[in-house]
Amino acid sequence: MIAQIPFWQRKRLSEMTQQEWESLCDGCGKCCLNKLEDEDTGEVYHTELVCRFMDESTCQCTVYSDRLEKVPGCTVLTPGTVNDYHWLPHTCAYRTLAEGRPLADWHPLRSGNPNTVHEAGVSIRHKVIREDKVAEENWEEHIIHWVL
Repeated sequence: MIAQIPFWQRKRLSEMTQQEWESLCDGCGKCCLNKLEDEDTGEVYHTELVCRFMDESTCQCTVYSDRLEKVPGCTVLTPGTVNDYHWLPHTCAYRTLAEGRPLADWHPLRSGNPNTVHEAGVSIRHKVIREDKVAEENWEEHIIHWVL
């Protein structure tokens, strides 16, 4: 029966409702890490610096509904743009499904528990520094490689 197959397995990203789309977010917080781009190569580097509006204990944005006004350039993933963000971590559910891979066992939609992303060590919890604690000219010193 179709009702027994989870929506993320039977629908394309473009067919999902807004609620289904939002529920794909595993709450890892990695997309809210500040990134630096090499002007010569176009390569993107993640830093351990996180947006000032990130709640570091829950890995949730504290201004989510107003984030586009408060954070110019905030990432907005849509079914049409998810493939444009080549820097999304391999674990990101949006990237995972766009690439035709199954959701990980720790994903809250699979586990039924929003904490499994943290328990699996996939989230940014206890791994980040708020961006407003470091001068922007020093961000290069905070490049990390554990995201990928």
